Amino acid sequence: MKGSRVKARGLGAEWTEQPAGDRAVKAPATPSRASDLSCLKMFHQIWAALLYLYGILLNSIYQCPEPSQLTTLGMDGKEFPEPHLGQWYFIAGAAPTREELATFDPVDNIVFNMTAGSIPMQLQLRATIRTKNGLCVPRKWTYHLTEGSTDLRTEGRPDMKTELFSSSCPGGIMLKEMGQGYQRFLLYNRSPHPPEKCVEEFQSLTSCMDSKAFLLTPRDQGEGIKSYSRGQGLSKSSGSAG
Repeated sequence: MKGSRVKARGLGAEWTEQPAGDRAVKAPATPSRASDLSCLKMFHQIWAALLYLYGILLNSIYQCPEPSQLTTLGMDGKEFPEPHLGQWYFIAGAAPTREELATFDPVDNIVFNMTAGSIPMQLQLRATIRTKNGLCVPRKWTYHLTEGSTDLRTEGRPDMKTELFSSSCPGGIMLKEMGQGYQRFLLYNRSPHPPEKCVEEFQSLTSCMDSKAFLLTPRDQGEGIKSYSRGQGLSKSSGSAG
């Protein structure tokens, strides 16, 4: 069927009628909304899976190194290895929160002396604490060894547990103290001034184990051992330093 032409009177305009088949308008093709949502959901799932695998990979590569735990018995079967007795200097501490280190805030330096107790499986720990204002405070603790492990139990403090760990730093040792409402790591050394690398390694290791709060003893007042050597009496109080 051919189109017809109509001429409007007085307007000089023409309108041409097209065949019905030609007048049909085709709608533009648009993607389904449901299909879009399905693709988006699939993309999110794939991305989440990739992030999860990436996290596992990072965790395996950068996993926190675990310190080596000391053994209670030496190679010769004696109680507590002789190398861990004697004099130690408190160097630094780390904990999840600053409050768990608050007991050491007034401390300038601490010198400890570890000896075997009067009965088997017992240790005597004496300390001279030099405060930042120059005072010298003596302390004394009694530890009980746990057979087959390095766990130490403090006499008079049933809630307190101490674990001993080796340190990569020469002459170093690390303690982990746990009690009611607190947990902290403490670094000791045979020297009052160990290499800076030792302190940096301790801070890095403990930070990796979620102990972000860090404390370094200033050691500006002179070593407390000087007062200890002059024969000052030690108090019989038990408990945490400070």
